Amino acid sequence: MGLSFALLILLVSFSLTAALRNTTAGCAIIRPPRDGGIRYRGLTQEQIRSVQVLPVDYEIEYICRGNRVIVGPKVRKCLPDGTWTDLNQRSRCLLPCPRVWTSLENGRVTVHPPGPAVEDTILHYSCLEGFILVGRNSTHCTKLGKWDSPKPVCHYDRHYTGKKKLYIGALFPMSGGWPGGQACLPAAQMALDLVNKRTDILPDYELELIYYDSMCDPGEATKLLYDLLYTEPIKIVLMPGCSSVSTLVAEAARMWNLIVLSYGSSSPALSNRQRFPTFFRTHPSATLHNPTRVQLFQKWKWTKIATIQQTTEVFTSTLDDLEQRVKEAGIEISVRQSFLTDPAVAVKNLKRQDARIIVGLFYETEARKVFCEVYKEKLYGKKYVWFLIGWYADNWFKIKDPSINCTVEQMTEAVEGHVTTEIVMLNPETVRGASNLTSQEFLAQLMSKLGGKNPEETGGFQEAPLAYDAVWALALALNKTVGPLKAKGRRLEDFNYNNKDITSEIYRALNTSSFEGVSGHVVFDAQGSRMAWTLIEQLQGGSYKKIGYYDMTKGNLSWYGNDRWIGSGPPADQTVVIQKFRYLSQKLFVSVSVFAGLGILMGIICLTFNIYNSNIRYIQNSQPYLNNMTAVGCMMALAAVFLLGIDGLHVRNSQFPVVCQFRLWLLGLGFSLAYGSMFTKIWWVHTVFTKKDEKKDKRKHLEPWKLYATVGVLLIIDILSLMIWQIVDPLHITVEKFTKEAPKGDVDQLIEPLLQHCSSEKMNTWLGIVYGYKGLLLLLGIFLAYETKSVSTEKINDHRAVGMAIYNVSVLCMITAPVTMILSSKQDASFAFASLAIIFSVYITLVVLFVPKMRRLITRGEWQSDQQETMKTGSSTNNNDEEKSRQLERENKELQKIIQEKEERVSELRNQLSERQALRSRRRPSSSNQNHSSPPLPTSQNDPRSHLPPPGYTLPASDNHSLPLTFSNSSTLYQPDGKINRNNCHPSRLQLLYK
Repeated sequence: MGLSFALLILLVSFSLTAALRNTTAGCAIIRPPRDGGIRYRGLTQEQIRSVQVLPVDYEIEYICRGNRVIVGPKVRKCLPDGTWTDLNQRSRCLLPCPRVWTSLENGRVTVHPPGPAVEDTILHYSCLEGFILVGRNSTHCTKLGKWDSPKPVCHYDRHYTGKKKLYIGALFPMSGGWPGGQACLPAAQMALDLVNKRTDILPDYELELIYYDSMCDPGEATKLLYDLLYTEPIKIVLMPGCSSVSTLVAEAARMWNLIVLSYGSSSPALSNRQRFPTFFRTHPSATLHNPTRVQLFQKWKWTKIATIQQTTEVFTSTLDDLEQRVKEAGIEISVRQSFLTDPAVAVKNLKRQDARIIVGLFYETEARKVFCEVYKEKLYGKKYVWFLIGWYADNWFKIKDPSINCTVEQMTEAVEGHVTTEIVMLNPETVRGASNLTSQEFLAQLMSKLGGKNPEETGGFQEAPLAYDAVWALALALNKTVGPLKAKGRRLEDFNYNNKDITSEIYRALNTSSFEGVSGHVVFDAQGSRMAWTLIEQLQGGSYKKIGYYDMTKGNLSWYGNDRWIGSGPPADQTVVIQKFRYLSQKLFVSVSVFAGLGILMGIICLTFNIYNSNIRYIQNSQPYLNNMTAVGCMMALAAVFLLGIDGLHVRNSQFPVVCQFRLWLLGLGFSLAYGSMFTKIWWVHTVFTKKDEKKDKRKHLEPWKLYATVGVLLIIDILSLMIWQIVDPLHITVEKFTKEAPKGDVDQLIEPLLQHCSSEKMNTWLGIVYGYKGLLLLLGIFLAYETKSVSTEKINDHRAVGMAIYNVSVLCMITAPVTMILSSKQDASFAFASLAIIFSVYITLVVLFVPKMRRLITRGEWQSDQQETMKTGSSTNNNDEEKSRQLERENKELQKIIQEKEERVSELRNQLSERQALRSRRRPSSSNQNHSSPPLPTSQNDPRSHLPPPGYTLPASDNHSLPLTFSNSSTLYQPDGKINRNNCHPSRLQLLYK
């Protein structure tokens, strides 16, 4: 900055030097005043000595030596005609006299000639009514800079019976950025006239207004505030206008114990009691829009809003207040955007973050820029609502603005339907308040006082009712303090800048003010800000329509019900997200349930068959009790399929954890019973038949209780693990959320799918333990089945079928467990995969284990002969020895029958052989008969039946040699007790026996 300034001075000096050298047009150098000098801007001392003519538009400045001050024009400018400005006015450097003489407490001072108090200045003194002047009534400033007489004083006249004056120091901006004093000053004077005429308000006092033009400039206001404070008479209250000026005045006023009452300040920063402890204002704070906005948000049931603001102090503080209020109301500001000059990026961010209800805080010029971008981003229509400030011009969006590239039609389309909030500055009701005037009567008198000026061209016309009510608020407050001060022996006229007691009484009276004014009900909040009505309007068809009022003091919303929306009603504050639970396909559930039901029926049939035929040796050799456990476990696993398909569609949320528990227990115990019994069989076979022969013989005797104990151990492990799981970390409902989906059609909704799961806090840990334990059992089962695939034993005659079932169950389980975890988010696929795996495992297990047994008993009739034998003997015992005895008797009878049949066949063959030999002997010649020395045996000697006893009788040992060699040992088949000895059977006979 300093470098730029130096370059600027250098350029000016060069250009000035060139101008002096190249032209003689300009003004001649003039002499400085006595005791003073001239400051030549941009010239060095050498240039000043050498130059004689200064260029046109060049300015010189007078300066004085010592403490002297310049009287007259301080700056002169060279005119094109070669003369200096204001040459008819003399500039002098004079000594000033002390300024203390220029003010008089409870009096007036007139300065002649007007201006600063310097040499030859005369001051004239006079006292206010009710006061007596003590001292000379005039004084003269000498050439030495001193007054020629002491300063007089005004003493209170105790014999005075007239009204005493109270002075109000006011700053009305008659020009500048906001020339609100043009209408507010006449309105304040109207109020003062009415107050001073009232006999019921301050009957012993008269209010007088001392005012200056602040030009809405804090710098100018600082100078004027100094004059107000250090110039008599004492002011009891200060009344500034603009927010910037009010900030300066209110912050300084506490040093003089002065109350500040503003009529035109809206900055939210002034609502700070710590910084501005004596500040009040009849102009509501800009944050007054916020309670109305919150009320509308609640009326239309919006809980989520967005904001966009211009980066200035007033809008930032307003937005901070809004954020606090919506937070208290349970409303969220989801998006907060700001911009300095270009709102394009901020508007795009609003669109990107799905902002729907948007509060805009910016000036009118920036509002056009914002809504041009809104049109480009399509951030308007039935899905959006904009809240704007209501003090824009009614046609602000139709004004052509070169800074935007949108047409009027486009702007009109973009702003349609937006809502504005505007502070009510004129009472909409026809009521007479403290001034005994209605709002319309006030406007008529104001128009008369303005002399017929156009209200739209008169600054502060809208705020005039606020200035009017400010004077009335002050008058009523002062009137209220008279009694309390009199009780303390004080009077209002005793006020001075060091008196805190009177200031406290005025503060207390203003803080409790409440009356009807022409601007509405006047009341102040805890921060000294006016609480007023708010007008709510909506742009409908290109013009603003009143749709309601909001009275913050009473919290009352007056609603006309004429709000109009592009859609069917107020839009949603966000895209409506409908949570929809995903349930299992009922067709799939029914289909799978049918298969599960058929499987349970099949299990019941298998279980009944096994129990009914448990006395048959073939069934007994398959360990029927373990098979029964397998059938029960399979049915429990199938029952779990029904529970796997039950979800929130069938039961309430409170019942769902119970369903989860039943699922877990049925599957766990069902697996332990079904697979555990098969695993026990295959484990025992492997233990017995894969050992060394000497150890194998010791363990050939099978003890059933050991098998049952093994299954019991597996079952107890499952029960304990499940109990620990449910006690330490019980199952509960968890809800999985999926990506939101957009429904078909132009519907402002999204569907968020949800899926219920049974879960616990450490679900993965528990599943890892269970899957690890079960997985080891499955792998071990596969290994044992493979090792025993070539083993044959009558103790467990179905171990090969068990091995096949273990293969299938293990493969299905190892595939199903990880796949169902992967497909857990797809309820239909997960259920179908898990349930079908269970069903296939159960079907395979039941078919492999039980169907071969059924087929054997049915096709061979073993179950019928066993039943008949049981009926004949009437015995129902299942003792293994008795069953073996019956089996041996049956085999003995079968062998006797077979032997008898064979012996009859042998006899027939011998007879045929004898006949053939006899026939052959007859045909041979006699010579041939001589060659044969052995004649044929007689039939009676060769018939073995003649040597055999009847069936059931044994031969004597001495007769064994008479039998044929083939049957020489046949008698050993029959034991003395009538039982057959298998070790004495010839292999050929065994083949016939089992043919």
